[in-house]
Amino acid sequence: MLKDALGSYRGSVREISRLIDADPDNADAYFNRAGIRSAEGDQAGALRDFSMALRIGLRYRESIVAYGNRGIIRFELGDYRGADEDFSAVIDRKPRQKTLMRAALMHRSAAREKLGDGGGAAADRMLASLWSSNQPTKEGE
Repeated sequence: MLKDALGSYRGSVREISRLIDADPDNADAYFNRAGIRSAEGDQAGALRDFSMALRIGLRYRESIVAYGNRGIIRFELGDYRGADEDFSAVIDRKPRQKTLMRAALMHRSAAREKLGDGGGAAADRMLASLWSSNQPTKEGE
């Protein structure tokens, strides 16, 4: 998942749940608990927590990761339209990291294939290829 490329989560579901109980508007706590739940195989719980974190509001970087991870979960659960929307949200945020943009385009391509949009899927694959080879990156990427 995208979280692996950008950082690991700390704490346990129980510890983070206590933080959420104390402050139900803590988007970062929902985000972190979602990562742990996903790593433990609780995809439904991770999906709920990523959705809550996004609803409350996350910083730019975390929102990209949350949309990407939620898109992967939705795809795995057969919600291809939801996955398409999440990967589109990543693309709309225009991450400067080539690997993130390319991954979002490739995942959206797969979702579009499942939705029967072969033309959209092909266009995304083409964009991913072009983006990978031609777009500028931040120094060190």
